[in-house]
Amino acid sequence: MKYLITGLGNIGDQYRNTRHNAGFQVLDRLADASGITFEDKRYGFVARMKYKSRWLVLLKPSTFVNLSGRAVNYWLKKEKIAPRKLLVIADDIALPFGKLRLRAHGGHGGHNGLENIITILGTPDFARLRIGIGNDFPQGRQVDYVLGKWSEEESEHLPEMLDRAGDIIKSFTTLGVERTMNIHN
Repeated sequence: MKYLITGLGNIGDQYRNTRHNAGFQVLDRLADASGITFEDKRYGFVARMKYKSRWLVLLKPSTFVNLSGRAVNYWLKKEKIAPRKLLVIADDIALPFGKLRLRAHGGHGGHNGLENIITILGTPDFARLRIGIGNDFPQGRQVDYVLGKWSEEESEHLPEMLDRAGDIIKSFTTLGVERTMNIHN
């Protein structure tokens, strides 16, 4: 079995360690723990890992968050993976920092990257793991907050959150989305 695990984020040093790159950070942590590295490929950085007889294609789109749909669509087709075996990892200001929420399908919740993926794929029927980044920003400063670096306190707790996200990814590929939701949500 093969799965496409897509972490959303923006490429470039100015976006490294920002809240909006939580999806990239989850995949980087998983790749580091698995001893694999990403390669620069069409529409993104790709790594492959095997976990319990399943192949996971890890994708960090290079199309920037808001245009992630093109990369996801390309890699689903290239790898011949059905959308039901797609997991998209995205930051979410509606969840408190550290909260992780897996969903089997749904809307974009105001996240431009998820909206673009739904539009390009023509369906909202794919799993998504939302990474809570909190919403501790003054009115009108959402963009600065989302594109801002993690605070010192957040950075201390980040490794644990990223590891839990990695556990959810592995569970999604072995137990399925429903059972994983029951265990981890």
